[in-house]
Amino acid sequence: MSDIDPLAKQLLDKILLRHTQDNPMTVSNAMELSCIASPATIQRKLDLLREAGLIEQVFKGKNRRTKYLVTTALSEQYFKELSDAMAQAVAQPDLMAA
Repeated sequence: MSDIDPLAKQLLDKILLRHTQDNPMTVSNAMELSCIASPATIQRKLDLLREAGLIEQVFKGKNRRTKYLVTTALSEQYFKELSDAMAQAVAQPDLMAA
């Protein structure tokens, strides 16, 4: 994940959220995320995430024109480790409060 920049991580967050809501994001939906970056930049970030093995583009049913973005086991492992690290940080007593 060290090669993945903050914009790509933000895009991955949005893809994961939609995927976990059983409403996968399409490539077109991703291109509309102007709050993250321009469509050209988003396309580069999608390529980066795909090449890193963090997302896949899949088709549903017989529709071969619409590509859906889904997370992979690798990205789900990343989010699990992130969640575990956050839970551990919250569980530790604040050493600075003394």
